[in-house]
Amino acid sequence: MLDRLQYVKQRFDEISDLIIQPDVIADQKRYVQLNQEYKTLKGLVDKREEYIRLTQSIEEANEIIADGSDAEMVEMAKMELDDAKERMPQLEEEIKFMLIPKDPEDAKNVMVEIRAGTGGDEASIFAGDLYRMYTKYCEGRGWRTSLVDMNEGTAGGFKEVIFEVTGEDVYGTLKFEAGVHRVQRVPQTETQGRVHTSAATVMVLPEAEEFDVQIDMNDVRIDYFCSSGPGGQSVNTTKSAVRMTHIPTGLVAQCQDEKSQHKNKDKALTVLRSRLYEMELAKKQAEDATKRTSQVSSGDRSAKIRTYNYAQGRITDHRIGLSIFDLDGFMNGNIQKMIEELQLVSNTEKLKESEVF
Repeated sequence: MLDRLQYVKQRFDEISDLIIQPDVIADQKRYVQLNQEYKTLKGLVDKREEYIRLTQSIEEANEIIADGSDAEMVEMAKMELDDAKERMPQLEEEIKFMLIPKDPEDAKNVMVEIRAGTGGDEASIFAGDLYRMYTKYCEGRGWRTSLVDMNEGTAGGFKEVIFEVTGEDVYGTLKFEAGVHRVQRVPQTETQGRVHTSAATVMVLPEAEEFDVQIDMNDVRIDYFCSSGPGGQSVNTTKSAVRMTHIPTGLVAQCQDEKSQHKNKDKALTVLRSRLYEMELAKKQAEDATKRTSQVSSGDRSAKIRTYNYAQGRITDHRIGLSIFDLDGFMNGNIQKMIEELQLVSNTEKLKESEVF
């Protein structure tokens, strides 16, 4: 393992030198990529130092015990040896998972799109519940959310809502939320007390930088219109809302949340760029899927991934067969346990494939 970690240390030292070079700083794309690699390797270098310290502690403790001339020192050495041996297997596992090649998309910010599916008004209300759940989770993580566009449901919630999330390793954390979320509960509009099943679709798009996707603005039709809904009431007499249509692909992106037409245009362009980027990413994931079958694929947006059963207070993720019986807490943004389990299964699959050890 130390041989592998020595290579990591050499690469870390190399990057540490590169990111202060003027020509690298001037190349924005390369500078961003190297900075992301620096952050990833920094964690491994720290673990390497801990591994070396533990190894040295074990060797020194064994030498003192073998010498046996000082009973008090021997006793202390035995305690130190026990602590080091207890920590070592856990540390080795942590290092193994950190050595798994990281998806370069994981560090990106995201655009999250939630759309009401089957279930009419109840599906829109559920889409609103999911939006609240994710924004509360992001708030707890210290991430910033920004509403991009919304289309409200007639009885509450949203027919569609799009928001941006910025922070550290956002895509790597939220990507497994993509898919169909199903809810089983008695709707507010139901007078007979019957349980209905409704659904909402969640899409998580890695936010593309300008250097990731080059858009020829001659291929984009831009329409301006009056904003509507709570976000646009104060400006619905001016054409501040923006809709962009990418003619070659037919992709559409719009934003009406900001009062400034210029800001709405910038946000709509970011959404359009991310959708084009995700289209290319989906092709790559499809190619990868032919080589291997992942239990927790983040690419199939038509797959039913999770059920929220209100009668039983249960959330079940069908990909890993995990049920959590804390529906109130979950809907209030306490979703970290589910995310960690999904990440663990995915990393375990990658570990088996990587043949690092």
